[in-house]
Amino acid sequence: MTAESQIATWLAGQHDAMVALLREMVDIDSGSYNKPGIDAVGAVVRRFLGEHGIPVEVVRQQKHGDCLRATVAGHDAVGTTSNAGSEARGASNAGANIVLMGHRDTVFPDGEATRRPFTIRDGIAYGPGVADMKAGLVMNCFVLAAFARFGAAPAPLVGLFTGDEEIGSPEGRAVIEAEARRARVVFNSEPGRVSGNVVTGRKGGVFMGFRITGKAAHSGGNFQDGISAIEELARKIQALHALTDLARGITVNVGLVSGGQSVNTVAPWAEGQIDLRYVQPEDKDEAMAAIAAIIGRAYVPGTSAELSIKGEFLPLTQTPAAKQLFDLYVEAAAEIGFQTDGEFTGGCADSGFTAAMGAPTLCAVGPVGGKAHSPDEFLRLDSLVPRAQACARAILGLERARL
Repeated sequence: MTAESQIATWLAGQHDAMVALLREMVDIDSGSYNKPGIDAVGAVVRRFLGEHGIPVEVVRQQKHGDCLRATVAGHDAVGTTSNAGSEARGASNAGANIVLMGHRDTVFPDGEATRRPFTIRDGIAYGPGVADMKAGLVMNCFVLAAFARFGAAPAPLVGLFTGDEEIGSPEGRAVIEAEARRARVVFNSEPGRVSGNVVTGRKGGVFMGFRITGKAAHSGGNFQDGISAIEELARKIQALHALTDLARGITVNVGLVSGGQSVNTVAPWAEGQIDLRYVQPEDKDEAMAAIAAIIGRAYVPGTSAELSIKGEFLPLTQTPAAKQLFDLYVEAAAEIGFQTDGEFTGGCADSGFTAAMGAPTLCAVGPVGGKAHSPDEFLRLDSLVPRAQACARAILGLERARL
């Protein structure tokens, strides 16, 4: 039996173990600002990989979840890649790492895992982060374990498990980009689309905050002496939302607001948080300039405002090498027994960072799910094994695909 057959057969027998590991991860609160929770999910990952003899390096992070870097040696680890493959990839990338990437943080508040624990109904799993993207973490763990058990990886495998993707990877980005510089290819295990497709293009995005300063005054006794920061906030929101241009794929959304001192006080302060999405890199500069102009303008005389950038995602665009990787995955999926295609999404992901560093990247190769970031988030459990098998088969086909 070939290593390819051994890996596929072993993975086929791991469905129940995958579900058990997924249940354990989902039942841990791991919102982006809950470092202990994210690191607790990391401990589950480390334990599983350790049981399979896979070493894991912990890259400590100050504010957010630590990054984990698991490694599985490849038979080509000493640089014996064929010359033909080297020429196709470029000699600098010959024998470089095959990266399986995923994030452990979710968007849900503390207590959500208790209120809404992992459940299964009619073959569909539910729970906070079940698809986005704890199922992808499980898949990566089992693919790494399969190659550790049977070998045959054409180059070293790296499992990169980060902890702050949902807020733009403010700490994790540097770790991701460092890994991308030495990557041969990157598989990002965000959830497969409801259609069963993978993602070949994503928007870029910028998360921003702005704070407005006004002047407090009694709203009955000396209303005229006040300067309302909330009124200024309202006017800025209208101007910001007017920047949305759906035809160009540009959206601006103020998703969080707060402000004021009391109901009977003219508001001395207010603040909001902005989400910008764009498709073309040049659109980002134009939109950011327009946003800065709106924040800098005082619609209510006497107010002032400051803008700060909280996090940023880069767009995922398909290069010729990434198209080769996509074609390889589609072929591998068909050999496993399911059809897939590529699609574009307005959502952002860490795959934009790896693509921007020049690493051929394919996103959303994880198990299939949907309704992420909502109480209705779900995962198709019957996709766990096939998506793991397809990822493994694509890895084994890299040489043949001249990647």
